[in-house]
Amino acid sequence: MPQPQNDTVSERRMLVVLVVCCMVIAILAPIFIFQPLRGRARPATVARTETRREVPITPARRVPPPKAKKVLESRLAGRWYPAGKNELAATIERYLGNVEAEPLDNVCGLVLPHAGYQYSGQTAAHGIKSIMGRKFARVIVIGPTHSVPMENVASVPDATHYATPLGELPLDLDFLDALLQHPVYQSIPQAHAREHSVQIEVPLLQQVLGEFQLVPIVVGELDLDTARTMARVLRGLIDDATLVVASSDFTHYGSRFAYTPFKDNVPENLKKLDMGAFERIAAKDAAGFLGYARKTGATICGRCPIAILLAMLGPEAKAHLLAYDTSGRMSDNFTSSVSYMAVAFTGTWPKGNPVAADDSQTPLTQEERDALLRLARRTLAYYLENRDVPTPERVDIEITPAMKQVAGGFVTLNKHGRLRGCIGEIFPSRPLYKVVMYHALDAALNDRRFPPVNTDELPDLEFEISVLTPPHPVASYTDIVLGKHGVVLRKGARQAVYLPQVAPEQGWGLEETLTHLSMKAGLDADAWRDGAAFTVFEATVFHEEKG
Repeated sequence: MPQPQNDTVSERRMLVVLVVCCMVIAILAPIFIFQPLRGRARPATVARTETRREVPITPARRVPPPKAKKVLESRLAGRWYPAGKNELAATIERYLGNVEAEPLDNVCGLVLPHAGYQYSGQTAAHGIKSIMGRKFARVIVIGPTHSVPMENVASVPDATHYATPLGELPLDLDFLDALLQHPVYQSIPQAHAREHSVQIEVPLLQQVLGEFQLVPIVVGELDLDTARTMARVLRGLIDDATLVVASSDFTHYGSRFAYTPFKDNVPENLKKLDMGAFERIAAKDAAGFLGYARKTGATICGRCPIAILLAMLGPEAKAHLLAYDTSGRMSDNFTSSVSYMAVAFTGTWPKGNPVAADDSQTPLTQEERDALLRLARRTLAYYLENRDVPTPERVDIEITPAMKQVAGGFVTLNKHGRLRGCIGEIFPSRPLYKVVMYHALDAALNDRRFPPVNTDELPDLEFEISVLTPPHPVASYTDIVLGKHGVVLRKGARQAVYLPQVAPEQGWGLEETLTHLSMKAGLDADAWRDGAAFTVFEATVFHEEKG
């Protein structure tokens, strides 16, 4: 049974890996899309950083259309835990039977491990045993992303139910909609489809709690301010009928995790390292806990979910270390080991005051737009010369707070007025300046419609950047406004996307646009007329001066 992998990979290594692999990602993952080939050349003279559609980076939120039932099926059954309902229930009961401790009073939060049950199930059982006999109306499970790059953003699923072999659980849709009123919470589909850190906790909670509404949250790498912001939002929405679970394993030790800070007395040193982390957790010190992980390099994959939970807790909350174990002890082999811990917090969640929704983000100034365009060009030039991804400082670009805002975006390359490459991402999952850097390289090197750009072409390229608003669903294709909205069409397992500028540049009307979009998705030309779902977004578009 697989163990979760370490997600503490250096930013530079991830950049290089994404540059090499992004062609595969672009083919398989719908967060990356290509702009269609344009039939017309761009006019010879274009005003510098012309804005086709001037909108704030994040528009006012819209009331979503009523949701049809949409179930997110767990992909862990049969691999991370038993696939059969009776076998799974019996497995969890066996773990619970091995726990001698009695339930605790007033548990309001838990830290639980998220490896396969044969590794961490017994440790997790100590955590869920502490809440046996309790009834919660809502359970929030916060887990780290292990596969989708995310930074200073959290994602909630576009679904109505979770399903495991133990049955379906309804999601708290009102709560999820309330979270989406805040820019730090988005809905990034790929963040949930294969993420085990949240899904692994659900059967455990089902077995001991029975019925409740679930709030699944996947978070990326967070700085302290963002963790605290997320905590304030959550704290303003919960009450004493809420349980908050932070999903995390602790130290990942060994060469497979690129973490071997010691070679001798490994079991003792591992426990010392992990208990140092627990000391900060027991002190409810989010800043100290993140600082400890950063200083020691301790590979605690769920450090950001734990930091959110710590920032939510009140002064009366008390931490209880319920269990600690390592996979090295279980296998009697410490060349590779993952640590597991179960922690309960006792206390209460008095009903809080909701944090006012804040959809506004600082608009980009002309100087910041110009800087992003220079960043795109210089990133590509540096890579072509050095075969390495630079930092913004390396190419003499100062990153402002507005350029750090989380947003989706595209980079388009044109040569002599014709498309030379275009790749981007729709769902906001990382800072805008990183989106520009990633996709300047992607558009030049990984757009499968064109050969890779070479150094000699650089002087002839014109860079264009589209900064996207967060996508939102519309009830019908009749709500789509051409020239304003970019469109995501989904039907079954198929989907395709056009940026807002595509239809006007091609001279298409709405029906013609949707016909082309259907065919781009691999569907029949008229498939958009029945059973398709539509998501729209807007874009601020700016580009270099031509000539």
